[in-house]
Amino acid sequence: MRRRDLTTCLLLAGAVRTVRAQEPAKQRRIAIVIPAGPVAQLNDRASRYWQPFWEELRRLGDAEGQNLIVEGYSGAGRPAGYGDLVREVVSRNPDVIVAITGPVAQALRAATGTTPIVWIGVDPIAGGLATSLAHPGGNITGVSLFDYETYAKRLQILKDTVPSASRVAYLSPRRGWETSGGQALRRAFRQVGQRLDMSVIPMLIEESTPAEYQRVFAEIVPERADGLIVPDLGDLLPYRQLIVELAQKSRLPAIFGLRDYVEAGGLMAYGADQGELYRRMADDVHEILDGTKPGDIPIYQATRFHLIINLKAAEALGLTIPSPLLARADEVIE
Repeated sequence: MRRRDLTTCLLLAGAVRTVRAQEPAKQRRIAIVIPAGPVAQLNDRASRYWQPFWEELRRLGDAEGQNLIVEGYSGAGRPAGYGDLVREVVSRNPDVIVAITGPVAQALRAATGTTPIVWIGVDPIAGGLATSLAHPGGNITGVSLFDYETYAKRLQILKDTVPSASRVAYLSPRRGWETSGGQALRRAFRQVGQRLDMSVIPMLIEESTPAEYQRVFAEIVPERADGLIVPDLGDLLPYRQLIVELAQKSRLPAIFGLRDYVEAGGLMAYGADQGELYRRMADDVHEILDGTKPGDIPIYQATRFHLIINLKAAEALGLTIPSPLLARADEVIE
């Protein structure tokens, strides 16, 4: 090849590399659907949930404003409106939908059998979202917060805290309590309740609004409950401060599924490491954006759980936390 031809080829190759370097990254669209609360919480960089999610995506090379477009949606605590909401989400043709809680995922699954869904919630098999944990099938994968043994442990911790307790209230959205997953939970409560000589009274909210929480707490008073279980559900979390205050006003020793309630003044919490789970969700999103089918990605189950006890809240309730329980705690707030 003559020198002039070689020079021309090198110049052309350099020009092609320059054009490719200037091409913008391909934009992928992620939709995130939460059951309640403002969508602004998705951008809370101090959040122990969303901060690990965004950090993990950035570590994997996915970042909003670069190659990601992120759209947030909230069900405003009203399950009756989930159908219209998810149809709007699906119509936007996102590459991946992140669904917070089982009912949101179920509504999305009913709306689309093709758009990939990454979900976080309770039992995916009992909820009809997956055929198995190892091979979910269909268009959904994600992370599971617990097995039913987690709830048995919460009941046991309440019994250890208040040995005389025989009736415990359980706060739950009605929609979740009446599903097949809720039926499995009721069976678990009955089994452990028989062993501990305790019964569980459902406190069912129709929607996640302040008025509903005030209503169910007023109605539980005549039931003379000895304690309260508040699960780690996304529907309830936006109103954690109100729930804690209503539990205190009702003089109910409460165990919560999330640390946030203890930070809001609640008595104690036993639940999964949320940062771990949200990082796992980010891994799933990245895999799907890279071309993996969601039904081929195993559903991850929580492995790390923490017990946190608030001694100030115990003192306000006139409780003395047993020394063995304090010794088991991962953190004690004094």
